[in-house]
Parts: sequence; C-alpha cells; structure tokens
Amino acid sequence: MQRSMRLLGWSAFAALTAFVGPALADAPASHAAHGAVALAFDPDQATRAWLNTMDAAAVHRSNSYFEGGYWIQIVGPLISIAIGFAILQLGWAKNLRAWLERNLKVYFLVAVGFAFFYTLASIVSFPWDYWVGFVREHDYGLSRQNFGQWFTEYMESFAINLVIASLAIGLLYLIIAAAKKNWWVWGAGATIVFAAFMVMAAPVLIAPIFNTYTPMQDGPLKASVLQLAQASGVPADNVYVFDVSRQSNRATANVSGLGGTTRISMADNLITRESPAGVRAVLGHEIGHYVLDHSVSIMVMLTLLILGVYALANWLFNKLSAGERWGIRSISDPAGMPLLFAIISFLLLLATPIQNNITRFHEHQADIFGLNAAREPDGFAESALLLSEYRKMEPSPLEEWLFYDHPSGYQRIHMAMVWKAHHMALGDIAPGPGGPPPGWRPDFVVMRQQSQSH
Repeated sequence: MQRSMRLLGWSAFAALTAFVGPALADAPASHAAHGAVALAFDPDQATRAWLNTMDAAAVHRSNSYFEGGYWIQIVGPLISIAIGFAILQLGWAKNLRAWLERNLKVYFLVAVGFAFFYTLASIVSFPWDYWVGFVREHDYGLSRQNFGQWFTEYMESFAINLVIASLAIGLLYLIIAAAKKNWWVWGAGATIVFAAFMVMAAPVLIAPIFNTYTPMQDGPLKASVLQLAQASGVPADNVYVFDVSRQSNRATANVSGLGGTTRISMADNLITRESPAGVRAVLGHEIGHYVLDHSVSIMVMLTLLILGVYALANWLFNKLSAGERWGIRSISDPAGMPLLFAIISFLLLLATPIQNNITRFHEHQADIFGLNAAREPDGFAESALLLSEYRKMEPSPLEEWLFYDHPSGYQRIHMAMVWKAHHMALGDIAPGPGGPPPGWRPDFVVMRQQSQSH
C-alpha cells in the first residue's frame, strides 16, 4: 500500500508540473520597460496589428467553432460511458462472457468480447460521429469531402482501430489476470510502451492508408527545409508532401519515423496557402519536437498520469462491482470490460486539463525552438493566423488553461513579435516593421472578400 501511495504521489507531482509549468511558460511578459534595451517596435502593438488582419466575420467564425468544441469534448466521452452502463444493465456483458467461455481461450475471449463491445458502441454513437466529423465540419467550411468519401475513411479508421485495440486489450487483460492486485502498475507500463510504438509507427504504416505521400519537387523551398532540418540534427534527406487538400483545407506538417525511416512531411495545403517563410516557420516548430525528444518527455508525463488513472480505476471498479454486481466476478472478468473502460473514460475526461497542459507545455517549447531555428517571426505569425480558422485566437486565461492543447494564437504571435523586436535590437536580423506588411490579410479573409465583391 505504501508503494502504491508513493506512485500516486509521483503522479500528483507530474500533474502539478503539467498544470503550473505551462501556465508560467504562457504568461506574457510586460514590454513597457526594458532598461537599456532599445526596441525597434512595441511587440504588443505589433501583435495587435497582426490580429487586426482578421475581420469581424473571421473572428466570429473562429470563436464559434472552437467554443463549440468545449462541450463536444465533454459529450463525446459521456456518450461512451452511457453505452457501457447500458450494456451492463441489459446483461449483455455477462451473457456474451458466458457464451464465449464455452468456445474460446481466455486471450481470444477478451479480444472478441472487446470487438463486440467496440462495434456496438460505434454503431450507437455513429449519429454523433457523423454530426461532429461531417456535418459540423461542412458547416464551418473545413471539409472538402462528400459523404461517400468521409464514410469510407470513417470505416477504414474503424477497422484499423478495431484490430489494433482488440489485440492491445487482449494483452492488457492477460496482464490483469497475471498481476492481479498490482495490474494497474504493469498495465500502465504496457499501455505507454504500446502508445509509444504507435506514435512512431502510425505516420509510416497507417497514415499512407489515408493520404498519398510523394517527394517534394526540387526547388529553393525544399532545399531550405532540408538545410533547416540537417542544421538541427534531423537525419532526413527528403521532404514528402501528402494530399490533405482532398479532405480539408487545414495545413499541417510533421517530422516522424520509425528506426531509419525518419522523414519530414507536410500537407499540400501548407505549401499552397502559406508563404515560404510560413512553411519554414511551421517546419522549424515540427523539427523542434524531434530534436527536443518530446516523444520521450511526453510519454514520461503521460505514464505517471495513466498510472494514477489506472490506480483510481482499479479502486472504483472494485467498489462499483462489489457483490458480483452485473454478474462481474472480478476485474479480470471480461464481463466487466464495459465498466472498466467507462471508469477510465470518466477519469480521463476529468484529467483533460492535465493532458492539455502537458501537450501545451511541449508545444510552447517547440515554438521557441522553431523561432530560433527558422528565424521567421513573421512567417510564424502568418501560420498562427491560418490556424485561426479553427482555433480561437484570444481566449481568457481560464479557457486556455482548461481547453487548449496548444498556445493560443495571441500567445504565439506575441512571442514571435517579442523575439523579432529583441533580435532587431541585437542586430542579428534585418530591421523591419512590427506587424504584417501593409494590406496583408489571411488567405481565407481575402478569398471571402473576393467572392463577395463578385
């Protein structure tokens, strides 16, 4: 028990670090006085000038979309939890367990049982998934797929998740059966190892199922991206472009790989919608994740979080299933699967701010690295504004702390302008104005204004 409490204590410490660290990192510094440092422009005013390139319609659309996501983050898990308890209350879990026990070995019993529950839950929640993933995305002009295209990818994702998750849950239940009371310690370790493998393998093995990756055409932009990567120690000798434009108008990029397959990948939208400076700024950020080994530090923090979640789930499961309620014999009983995963889903829902803060802390670090590596503060501001299509730019501090897994657009642009002002003062970048070039507007504002003028 003392060992368990120590582990939970470390989990609490990790959670506190995740909460406080990003809050301190994101706090904007005052630039009213800088002692002997003379700045060419005021970063606060420059930030406001960038934000003012969005008209009222763009701001309203951005705020509406992102704020709607607050309750989506809550309702989605609650639907899954309700489905789990319905399966228990109807007796389907214990009846399926009894039938499978007569026909299958333990591992396959769990895998098949999970496949049944997952399929049933997916069917029941499909209307919700359809509204969130298709209807709402079209309402805000973010999707370019018709229903047939969207549904095909939806079913492909379902099949991949079904196979991978069934195998993983089968292994988890073997651990539960073998480790008994201490299953949550070993289970947390196995979960994070599996998650780490998927993070490395998914971009190489799964992403090509949904998008076509082709080598980027030779030219100055490709050369500058490779120079940026190799100067930062990324062992990549090519840049790949994937056709996300057939799915949405979002711009993204990543540096990923498994073993010797490290590669730089960017969405075609990133090239067509941003300036070369913006592309280099985005890639500098992604290279920062790779160079700073964020996959490792994120996994360490998440391991402690999962350890705490599993420990609490173990305690709650035993309380709720006492006396073989719903026909559940023990936590290793597959009939208890809907209960266990409903509890874990609920705990992870409560821990959403912790998860968001962990991610935002690392995103902030990658932002700083990207600015220093790419040296494109205006390109960085341009990229932050492009993301405003689906991210609210100026949340309240509480909103950002609770719901943002990336720094807000305001914070990112402000940091870039602070960087630019100080480096001008240092004399290591060319003098220039604060804020965007005269007449500059985000491309989605320009396109809407052009369509209205016609």
